[in-house]
Amino acid sequence: MLYRKNITRPESLLRITAGLALLVASLGWLGFTPLGLVLAASGATGIVTGLFGYCPACAMVGRKPVE
Repeated sequence: MLYRKNITRPESLLRITAGLALLVASLGWLGFTPLGLVLAASGATGIVTGLFGYCPACAMVGRKPVE
């Protein structure tokens, strides 16, 4: 494995839930406008970091891996 998880399980579930909500809401309300696509990409990023349990931004600011 090339990385060590730095997100706890509850945070991971929260990121997946919030990412799905942001993805659906942005595409539902704003459609495929530039702002809607940017917000949808942000939601997709939250989903991916939640699924893998690793956040590159957290690692850059020095968050320690979860044991």
